[in-house]
Amino acid sequence: MADTQQVDRKAERKVARLAKQISSFSKAHGGAEGQVAHLGERGARIVLVGEDGNWGDLVAPSHEIAVQAVEKSGITTHESFDGEFAAKVKTGRYEWSRMAGIQVGGPKNG
Repeated sequence: MADTQQVDRKAERKVARLAKQISSFSKAHGGAEGQVAHLGERGARIVLVGEDGNWGDLVAPSHEIAVQAVEKSGITTHESFDGEFAAKVKTGRYEWSRMAGIQVGGPKNG
């Protein structure tokens, strides 16, 4: 029984820490919305989009912990990252160059 309680406390601390980070992001960006995506064995990714268009992400050790953290933070969540939610993300020159990579001025051979 002691092992289960230790795991539960560890998970509770992780949920609290992630919820605090999500809340801080939300406060810094005039509010926020999020989406939780599976990362397989690595856990889950929490994508955050602020009301100002800035975005960020966090990785949780499990989907369950990610969902609990998002719920505890009180932000609105989306089932997927598309449509109106994705349109809220503001990207700049840096993001476009990073996303395009090789297609737009990436590493040159030769």
